[in-house]
Amino acid sequence: MAPPKLVIFDCDGVLVDTETLANRRLAQLICEAGLPITYEECRLRFCGRSLASVRDELKAAGTDVGDDFVGRWYRELPQTFGSGVEMIPHVEIFIEAVKAAGIAHCVASSARTEKMLMTLGQTGLLAHFRDVLFSASMVERGKPAPDLFLHAAGKMGFEPADCIVIEDSVPGTQAGIAAGMRVFSYHGDPHSDREGLARAGGILFDDMRNLAALVPLA
Repeated sequence: MAPPKLVIFDCDGVLVDTETLANRRLAQLICEAGLPITYEECRLRFCGRSLASVRDELKAAGTDVGDDFVGRWYRELPQTFGSGVEMIPHVEIFIEAVKAAGIAHCVASSARTEKMLMTLGQTGLLAHFRDVLFSASMVERGKPAPDLFLHAAGKMGFEPADCIVIEDSVPGTQAGIAAGMRVFSYHGDPHSDREGLARAGGILFDDMRNLAALVPLA
């Protein structure tokens, strides 16, 4: 396995621990719209997806969360993520190893840039990625389509075959594989869909301290 020329990180669940806060609030909003759903069901069903795709899927199934759903979510960002966001344990060890090897790196997330700026800023990780944040809002189709990862690779100046993706969700893993990239799928969270990640084609790992041993950096 050749060393990558570009490492593409997902944000939520890979760099920052936001999935608990986000999915608890998402479950509340969906329940308020008339569909009883648990936090655990939200984690399994919607993790890694863009809010617009969540809205559209719910509407197609008969639950209308409102056309302004995405806007309302982002207006709530300060309350939802204003405190308590932490980085994923030990992820900075791998980031520093990537930087020490002189390998390019960026973030490609289903979230809007404003959310990434908030959560990465709170954890101190923004300094590693300030000018290389790519959002699903920049492409026509979000994950599991490959558009976002292909967009990030193109903007960074690399071919897909020279890129690897670090993901934690099934849609994100599917997107990376569809883009023609190697995908390393993190399942350290107890709510991770390990079997789904394996079926999607991810190379599984459950501790960020082990990732440098899996990815050849030199």
